[in-house]
Amino acid sequence: MKIDGVFSGGGVKAYTFLGALQALEEKNIQFERVAGTSAGALFATFIAAGYTAKEMKDIFLDLPLDSFLDQSKLSSFFPFIKWLTLFQTMGLYRGNNFELWLQEKLSDKGIIHFTDLPFDKLKIVAADLTLNQVVIFPDDLKRNYHIEPSYFKIAKAVRSSISIPYFFRPSKIMNPLTRQKSYLVDGMILSNFPLWLFDREDAARVRPILGMQLTDQKQFYHHAKISNAIEMLLALMGTMRNAYDTKYISENIAKDILFFPINDVNATDFNLSKEKKEKLIDLGYKRTIQYLLKWSR
Repeated sequence: MKIDGVFSGGGVKAYTFLGALQALEEKNIQFERVAGTSAGALFATFIAAGYTAKEMKDIFLDLPLDSFLDQSKLSSFFPFIKWLTLFQTMGLYRGNNFELWLQEKLSDKGIIHFTDLPFDKLKIVAADLTLNQVVIFPDDLKRNYHIEPSYFKIAKAVRSSISIPYFFRPSKIMNPLTRQKSYLVDGMILSNFPLWLFDREDAARVRPILGMQLTDQKQFYHHAKISNAIEMLLALMGTMRNAYDTKYISENIAKDILFFPINDVNATDFNLSKEKKEKLIDLGYKRTIQYLLKWSR
């Protein structure tokens, strides 16, 4: 069966998706189109490139995540420097290692640019701080930046989507016509779960849509307690993150979302042990098998 899939962000918690994808493959459920934000964009990209669940598991299980925490040579010897330069660099880590690694993995499948994929196969969400808006790759490349998808690398788009503010440095895109430089960060600050990309009120579904959300559905009905400036900042970020998403999570749509409540793993735990990775994968597999027993598609 063919479906469309949407994957939420969640950092290293996204290892859960590996188990979910394994379960879906066993049930002969395949993705026609995929979309995602942040870590969800990464796994959506691997799916679009043609990687199987087993291939992804082999890659990610032994992957040293801390190798993506690249910094200057000086900062490597004097760790405190990265904090001193944070004001100027806007991120503790460069993110270059991640982009190069992903580009290599995509090249192994003969994929580099969006035009190497079937039309509308993959959509990646990021946030453009310069233009103050959500950006959808590749849809917005020509409209926002005067860049043809055939000249834009998918790895660069994913690198933009995973740029957790202050953790990874923002990704930059230069508009060749206006010379305007845009700073892009993790799409989760505006839309962490872009289900709205495929589920539109003005259009009938062509095929079933399955969303995968790395949290509990109660988050959409959570009332923040605000009693100081720090709590206000956190509530503000949470409001921005869910603004695009919450209105699409109703009783009718929630039945098409696989929720993975994960509270014992930090999204930025890049020293995640192999044992914890395997537990997340197992969680994803078991919850997906249970979900498919009652999913009315």
